[in-house]
Amino acid sequence: MPQCGRASHADPVQTESYSESMQSFTELTISSYLQDRIAAAGFVAPTPVQAAAIPHALAGKDVLATAQTGTGKTLAFLLPIMEKLLAEKTRGIAALVLGPTRELALQVADQYDGLRGRQLPPAAVVVGGLSEGRQLEALRRGARLVVATPGRLEDFIDRGLVDFRALRALVLDEADRMLDMGFLPSIRRIVAALPRQRQTMCFSATMEASVAHLVSDYLRHPVRVALGSTLKPSENVRVQAFEVPPDHKQDALRRLLAHEKGRCLVFARTKRGAERLTWSLTRDGLNVAVIHGDRSQSQRLAALEGFKQGRYPILVATDVAARGIHVEDVAHVINYDLPELAENFIHRVGRTGRAGERGVASVLFSRDERGELAQLERTLGIRIERAPLPEGTLLPQPCAMRPVNATRISSPARGSALVTLPGEYLQAQVGD
Repeated sequence: MPQCGRASHADPVQTESYSESMQSFTELTISSYLQDRIAAAGFVAPTPVQAAAIPHALAGKDVLATAQTGTGKTLAFLLPIMEKLLAEKTRGIAALVLGPTRELALQVADQYDGLRGRQLPPAAVVVGGLSEGRQLEALRRGARLVVATPGRLEDFIDRGLVDFRALRALVLDEADRMLDMGFLPSIRRIVAALPRQRQTMCFSATMEASVAHLVSDYLRHPVRVALGSTLKPSENVRVQAFEVPPDHKQDALRRLLAHEKGRCLVFARTKRGAERLTWSLTRDGLNVAVIHGDRSQSQRLAALEGFKQGRYPILVATDVAARGIHVEDVAHVINYDLPELAENFIHRVGRTGRAGERGVASVLFSRDERGELAQLERTLGIRIERAPLPEGTLLPQPCAMRPVNATRISSPARGSALVTLPGEYLQAQVGD
């Protein structure tokens, strides 16, 4: 195992690009059991980041990988971790994945649990907003992989509830997002509690100065995997912008929804704006779910699961969901409001056009927001196509969006309780 204490800025970095020679997961030198699990899950050809990172991670090297969202980074670190767990039958927590949000942590754990089969124990998820007792019970049952958010894990470490003496691998997932959210002090205290001899992998959508500093502290002689531009939308996504008067934005949104038969993800800038937009669309007879920071964990999980399963063809979200939503077949991302940060625009757009599929991203802006949109384009070095709104009816057809009974929905007044979605009372009972 490589030593992973503090590394100097002069440490050499081996740059790696996509290897055209690796066309199939069957070419990897891994156990037959894991090969069978990969095949059963339907994975055949690796994505570029997987092809570039996995062989080095399997060899025990530290890895620093940046790639656009939706390129398969989760599997790029899970496969090497699983191979390590299968090869080293030791007791105790052997691997830790740190991520910025509960949703991301749960999805990493879900992908691991979908692959592990019977020879590996379930992952323990350590995050805020879920039952602490259940998380501790998962640790006591012998979890060898922990997927956590920094805040809750730091609390467990401070209280002596988790033992990392057997740890061999650390993953910093979405490192730039964790730093944006102010988790650097927690990350430093967590890493200080880990064995110095370990493999460290850092996966990020962007490579900012703060991430580079973190890398210099915790990765030693890392293999650098850099694929595509992380500050531009994927080439698989058609990005278009529509200028509309402020009081016509909802009509413009309805017109876009009317012409889309697939799943739509709509981004609002504020929690209150997301609630008002959800209420308005629900009043129009649409099945809509909402995710933002004031939603309980069970509400957020129910909304995301309903969106994945198609019960809610439309999901309204704030930027809390820009990186926490991993649904492979989102057809259309609609920026109802412009984001506060240009980087968030990339993460919003990255929810569509994933895994090689095509996608569409739309921006609604007013005349007064022309300068803000132009600044976003300059920051990202892109030009967004201006387009006319599609003609036709403003409301979606029943075949595309199933109507719901909205008689119990009332308009959210200032200072009122959050809007209750149809069926949400039952959904809120699940998961706690």
